[in-house]
Amino acid sequence: MTRGVFLAALAAVIIWSAGPVATKLAVNELPVWTVAILRTVLGGVIALPLVLGLGIPLPRERRQLALLVASALASYVAFPVLFCLGMTRTSGIHGVMILAFLPVLTGLMVHLSERRLPHGLWWLGCIIALSGELLLLSTSNATAQSESILGDPLVFAATIFLALGYVTGGHLTRSGYPAQGTAYWTVVVGSLVLAPILPAALTIADLASVGLLAWASVLYLALGVTVVGYILWFWAMARGGIGQVGLIQFFQPISGVLIAHMLLEEPLSLLILASGALVIGGIAIANRAKAG
Repeated sequence: MTRGVFLAALAAVIIWSAGPVATKLAVNELPVWTVAILRTVLGGVIALPLVLGLGIPLPRERRQLALLVASALASYVAFPVLFCLGMTRTSGIHGVMILAFLPVLTGLMVHLSERRLPHGLWWLGCIIALSGELLLLSTSNATAQSESILGDPLVFAATIFLALGYVTGGHLTRSGYPAQGTAYWTVVVGSLVLAPILPAALTIADLASVGLLAWASVLYLALGVTVVGYILWFWAMARGGIGQVGLIQFFQPISGVLIAHMLLEEPLSLLILASGALVIGGIAIANRAKAG
């Protein structure tokens, strides 16, 4: 792997890892529905000229189109709404660590969709990662913990939908449709679903009182997380290989926790660090079983 490939993949992972923090900053000042809808609609506005410039049309086969719509609804409608709802009720660090469980959920859905049982080592990794997530629930004080009990399950449900979006998008790509077309047309379709209710979402927000940081966070989610991250990631995978580049994803929860600690001033504790180690270690074991 060349230095350029490594840096591009690392930049994509860092951009994605800041997503929960940006969401937290946005929902602190804007209503949940406003953030969720703006994130997807703005992403679609940015992605549409990119995919048209690449000359990639919508899929014409009925099955491919169904997979595209399913991926769009899961990744860019259900996920942002549930994730924003959850992030109003939990910490940035919790959001980062729960989202880190995504590779395990994606792997499980792949196994189920292909009607085969995972390897025993995969289950071991899954149990270890899940124990880290459960440990995470005990890292808050009494007041914050009551909020996390509501927020953490919503973030986890959002992560399930994101995994579903990844799996259906993966099936679409494996059917012969271009990966970049999958990445950008899904956000465009998702934006078309949410665009009709954007005016209502803007009406319920007190836009005059919203600070620059909240608007910058929404733009970051739309441009950085939805578009720039995928451009860097696809470029790196095309030149460095899926196997090698994919390993860099293990840095995502680490950088996410550090970003939450710096920008949100959320405290780090030994329990949080132990939880992170269990999650990352469990995902590494599960990923190794999948590779084997």
